[in-house]
Amino acid sequence: MRILAKSTLRKFWQRHPDAEQPLLAWYREVEKANWGTPAKVKEMYRSASFVGDRVVFNIKGNDYRLVVRINYPYRVVLIRFIGTHEQYDAVDVRGV
Repeated sequence: MRILAKSTLRKFWQRHPDAEQPLLAWYREVEKANWGTPAKVKEMYRSASFVGDRVVFNIKGNDYRLVVRINYPYRVVLIRFIGTHEQYDAVDVRGV
């Protein structure tokens, strides 16, 4: 998969250093993945949630939430949001 907006992750882990290694691990795993359908995402990440056309991943034992939009035909993952649970609760996932 091609992942767009890695800089978003980098900015986040600069503010939350404990998130760096879990986010890098997620990035490396997804980069090697070949998701053609939401079912393929669920095979790899059982805890992933689907909200509209967004996918929500739990990061660092569910300390953080990562929201992405996936273009399956083109194998592109667009990072839309990364934040704490409190920040996540304050946003409309479908609108980020």
